[in-house]
Amino acid sequence: MKKLILILLGLAMCLAASAQPDKADVRRGNREFRRGHYPQADIFYRRALLADSTSFAARYNLAGALYRQNNIEEAGRQLETLRPAVADSRYAARYWFNTGDVALAAKDYKKAVDAFRETLILEPDNMEAKENYVYARMMLKNQEQNQDQNQDQKDQNQEQNQDQNQDQQDQNQDQDQQDQDGDGQDRPQPRQSDMTPQQMQQMLKAIQAKEQETQDKVNREKAEALGARQRDKNW
Repeated sequence: MKKLILILLGLAMCLAASAQPDKADVRRGNREFRRGHYPQADIFYRRALLADSTSFAARYNLAGALYRQNNIEEAGRQLETLRPAVADSRYAARYWFNTGDVALAAKDYKKAVDAFRETLILEPDNMEAKENYVYARMMLKNQEQNQDQNQDQKDQNQEQNQDQNQDQQDQNQDQDQQDQDGDGQDRPQPRQSDMTPQQMQQMLKAIQAKEQETQDKVNREKAEALGARQRDKNW
């Protein structure tokens, strides 16, 4: 019996020793975080997780360090892994608030609304959570309206393209029919004159005057020929 107790005591001491570096690294990470040394804090929190992957504090604070380094996507993933343990944690309200902040930074406004709502359920008097909740709802509404407008514009463009394609198909069919009937191949196309009505009237008068001059010349030549024949008869 004594031997068994000694074994159990030895095991407990080993577990305590293995857990100690985890807490020490979290404390070092917290000191670096308060100094604004977020990359260094990141390293200590990850070291703590290597010692104890279930450490809520280490993963939660790592998400904060990542958020301060503008690594929004990774911060969100770290927080997401903590969700199953949130209900039993005394940091639940802070967890949901930070989740909302990360979602806002990622422009995931639906998730932000849900997260800040959870914060207010736990802390109804949290004014900052209320302000962020209102802001997230407004941004979500704008986002949904823009999506609807973009979809409407996309539908309109698609309808216009379909109409244009149909018109083009109709024109091609008409042209094919004309080619089969022979219409339009050798038919002269009317030309639109660039002359004004006054210019056309002047040209017509000039043509008529030229024709009259030609006719007068022909008549004179006929008269001279007739006179010559008459003179020849008199000779």
